[in-house]
Parts: sequence; C-alpha cells; structure tokens
Amino acid sequence: MTVAESLRPCKADTPRYLPIAEHGLIGDLRTAALVGTNGTIDWYCPTRFDAPSVFASILDADRGGAFELAPDAPARMKQFYFPDTNILITRFFADDGVAEVQDFMPVEDDSREADRHRLIRRVLCVRGSLPFTARVAPRFDYGRQTHTVSVRQGGLTVFDSPDLSLALTSSVTVETDGRDAVSSFKLIEGEAAVFALDRIGGEVRPRPCPLAEAEELFNATVRYWRRWLSQSRYRGRWREMVHRSALTLKLLTYAPTGAIVAAPTASLPEQIGGERNWDYRYVWIRDAAFCIYALLRLGFTDEAEAFVRFLSEDIRLRDGPGGPLQIMYGIDGRSELTEQELSHLEGHLGSAPVRSGNGAVDQLQLDIYGALVDSLYLYDKWGKPLASDHWDTVCELVDWVCEHWDQPDMSVWETRAGPQCFLYSRLMCWVAIERAMRIATHRGLPANMPRWSRTRDQIYRRIMRRGWSPKRHAFVQHEGDDVLDASVLMMPLAKFISPADPKWLSTLDALGEELVSDSLVYRYDPQASPDGLRGEEGTFSICSFWYVEALSRAGRLDEARLAFEKMLTYANHCGLYAEEIGRTGEQIGNFPQAFTHLALISAAFNLDRALG
Repeated sequence: MTVAESLRPCKADTPRYLPIAEHGLIGDLRTAALVGTNGTIDWYCPTRFDAPSVFASILDADRGGAFELAPDAPARMKQFYFPDTNILITRFFADDGVAEVQDFMPVEDDSREADRHRLIRRVLCVRGSLPFTARVAPRFDYGRQTHTVSVRQGGLTVFDSPDLSLALTSSVTVETDGRDAVSSFKLIEGEAAVFALDRIGGEVRPRPCPLAEAEELFNATVRYWRRWLSQSRYRGRWREMVHRSALTLKLLTYAPTGAIVAAPTASLPEQIGGERNWDYRYVWIRDAAFCIYALLRLGFTDEAEAFVRFLSEDIRLRDGPGGPLQIMYGIDGRSELTEQELSHLEGHLGSAPVRSGNGAVDQLQLDIYGALVDSLYLYDKWGKPLASDHWDTVCELVDWVCEHWDQPDMSVWETRAGPQCFLYSRLMCWVAIERAMRIATHRGLPANMPRWSRTRDQIYRRIMRRGWSPKRHAFVQHEGDDVLDASVLMMPLAKFISPADPKWLSTLDALGEELVSDSLVYRYDPQASPDGLRGEEGTFSICSFWYVEALSRAGRLDEARLAFEKMLTYANHCGLYAEEIGRTGEQIGNFPQAFTHLALISAAFNLDRALG
C-alpha cells in the first residue's frame, strides 16, 4: 500500500474538516483514536470505546476538541504504520527539515485490566530543524461539560471536568491559555519531544513520561503487535492487506471483556449532509461473530475464546419480544444503549444529527442467531470444543429459532421502515439450525434433532418457493416483492445453495446488472425499497467483498480477482476502510469498519484458495 501524501499549510489555511479517509487509527484494546494526516487527533474517547469524547473535532471543528501537533510551516505530510504494528507515523517534509510524529497507545501484554490508559505522541526531527506547535484542547462529554486547566508541580498540566480528569506530561515547556494547553518548541536533527496524556483519578496517579520511558514503551508496543501478528497462518497473495485488516480487527477488541465493537466512531455520515449517522461503538452480535470467523480463518483463536467468554459471562439471555438475544450490547454487556441527538454538534461537514447510543438495539433481527451459531461452530471446529454450558445455550437459542423463524423482522440492514419477511433472515435461521446440527453430530451431543431437521427443511423450502422471483430470475430481498438485495450474496457463502446452481448464477447476474458499479456493490435501491430514511448512501463495502467471494465460488475467477484488486484501490493510505464508498470514491460512514475488514479477509482467503 502507499502512504498518504498531501501539500497544505499546517495551520490557518487547513480545511475545517479532513476527509474521513485522511486518518489512521491507534488504540490500546480499550479505546481508540483517529489521527489525521495533518497531525491532529480529532476523535478520542478516553478509557473505553463508548465513553463520551474529549476530542471530537471530526464531528464539530469548533466545539469538538482536538490535540494538534504539527510544524509551524507549510509541509508535505505522509502517514503510514510502523511495519506490522498499530503504531502510526505521520511525517512532515518542510523546506528547513523533516520530522515525524509517532502516535501510539502502549500495549505490553494481554492484561484484562480496565484502568490502563495512556496516549503517547513522540516527535522526532530527522533532518534539519523545524519549529512545532502543540495545542491540547479537550472538550469533555462531547463538548457539553466545562473544565479547568492547571499546572502542577513537575510541569504536570491537569484538565479537570466533573466526570473525568486528564493529565498531560511533556518533555518541552507547556503553557495554558484558559481551557487549553499550548507548547511551542523547536527541534534540530536528532532531537525529540514527548507528550503523554493520561486519565487520572482514584488510584490512578499522574506519572511523568520522560524520553527514555517513551522509547521503552514504543519498543514494547512494537514487540506486542508483532508477536500477536506472528500467529497468522495466512501466506497468500494479499498478505499486507489481510494482515492490516487483522490488526484493525484486533484494535476493535475490548480486552477487559473480549467484546468487539463494530467501529470505533460515532455519527460519521453515510451521506455528507444527510441524516444516516449512527453510533457504532457497540458489540453487534452479527458483526462480532463474523469477526471471529475471519480471525479463526487466520489462526487467531484467543480472540474467539475471549468472545465466547464475553457471551457467557457478560450477556444475559432474556425472555422478550425480540428474542433471547439483543442485536447489540455495550462492551461490558449492558443492554441499555439509549439513542440521543447531540444537537450542539454540527456533524462532520454539517452532517446532522450527531447521535450517541443506538435506537436499533430493540429491533428484532433474526439473522443474528445464524451468525452467532456459525461462529461457535467454527470455534468448536478450529479452536476449542464448546463447554457443556455453552451447548445448553446453543440448544436454547436454536429451539427459539425453530419457534420464531417465520416472523417478519428488520434484518441485517436495520431498516427503519417496518418489519418484512426478509430472505436473509430466513437464510441465517437456516444456518443457525444447520450448524447446530453439525456440532451435535460431530460431538455426539444431545439435541432435538427431529425438530431441528424438520424446521431446517421447512425454511429451505420456504426460501426456494417464496424467496425466488420468476419475474427477476433471482432471489430477492423479501417475500411479496421483486426488489434485489446484496445480502443474498451470502447464500452460497453460507453453503445454503451450490455456487453453480442455475438459480444462483441467474441471481448473480441480476445483482451484477442492477447493484454493482465498477466492482462496488450497493446494498439495495432505497427508491425501490424505502428504508424509512431520507437521502442516498454509497456502496456497501462488505457487499463488494461478498461479491468477490461469490464470483470466485462460481468459478468466475478473472472477474473475482479484478473486482478484488479494484476494491483494494479504495482503501485509504493506511489500508483502512470505512463502511461505505461514495460516488467519487471517498470513504463515508463510520471508520474503520469491522464489517469491511472481516469481509476482505474472507474474500482474500477464498480467492487465494480458488486461484491455487
């Protein structure tokens, strides 16, 4: 992959908003931050993914808060990852010198402790000399809480808000100007400066971060990421992109519980200026289960074990109209994720409303049961055998699916236009039962096999009879209509139908004609199938990778490889993808998106195998 390069002044003439793709991601398996190619951290939620932000200028350039760090001169900027790690380097090339900022959150081991939080920014001048300015401007609680700033003994700068305190230590002089901390300094070749931002309070005391300690933490973090990545079994054609996707999925893991978030951001728009802005900092059962599938494919079994632990220790099954499982949970397993609009924030490039929480939490989405049981089947196959308690839970879930599979629901795309009898939901209910039957047969476990077998076959016949449109010569979005939907690409991927079945090949052609644009795949046409929201959206990147995999399974390898290579050109300079791709190739939606990266891994793995 290439590094990002741009030429723009670093200060007054910089646009108010960097494009979403002009960012890299750092994290410590507890939270994450977006670092722009201009050296600004413009998204950061201290302590945990779903905590209120202190830096959110990506959602409001004036009120969101940011940590700026850049030369006081026009410079070209290049950004890339330190090889095989999640340490981000932003380089500045100016007339008088070259310098780089190394951004990372220290990770030294696999500790599950929740209170370890530190963000380090290390500046090195590698040629000539350059003057720098750093401005730390936190805006607590999405910019809703006031705070004070004070300088304490030892040069410690402390930001205090009612709910959170942050401490800034630095190897250069820092001054305060009201709410913010500012440092102007000059480095010559060979010199370095360090800034460290820590959450403090309770038993967590402020601590300095001298240059030597920053070096030690940098090296320890490099060792951690490289040791983790060395477990990968992937040796295929697209190793760099697959490994970057794996590192990204690992960054979206909340180590204290084993939860995996759908994305580390909230309310990045699916359409610039539109209302399709959602908070994705939670654990979608579907997304996390698919992540486990992708990581297991590469040989990462610890993450699967941690997620199974999360399911058993932190989630409680319920007896409600939405079924025993919610579609999503907090990273600590909490079930309340109240959606609210943050009306004081203007949104990225004016895309309002900005939302925290997610009101889709109470939707009925039957497909989640198939995604979950499939991941447990693969964990049992490639990881560790399911414990007896876990099997009891699987039986309870599958029995519920047998009872409720034919209900209308909101399905995978979480539409807000009312329930329908979606084919994808039927398909994944079939997967839930079929995979559970495989586990029971393989392990000799007790199960109500007659009922499961009867229901599985009933679902199959229902899909083949009511999910097929003679008019479109294709499988369609839901019963009673002829609308196409890219989610049916999962039919051969889930082994429901042969990839060479004439009905499937006809469906693949129909999808290619209507929903595919230069290898990019739309989920569906919102004009033909209203989803309850205004505006349009871009192509959905997970669907584009599903399309690649469907083509490869159908034996159309030249088309599959070309579509895959085209999709790789839409990654940003660090190899990261948002949820969607806009009309002119821009990244839109929350960023980076687990859905996209897990689908890239699966598509690469299967295409490699097909190409031989």
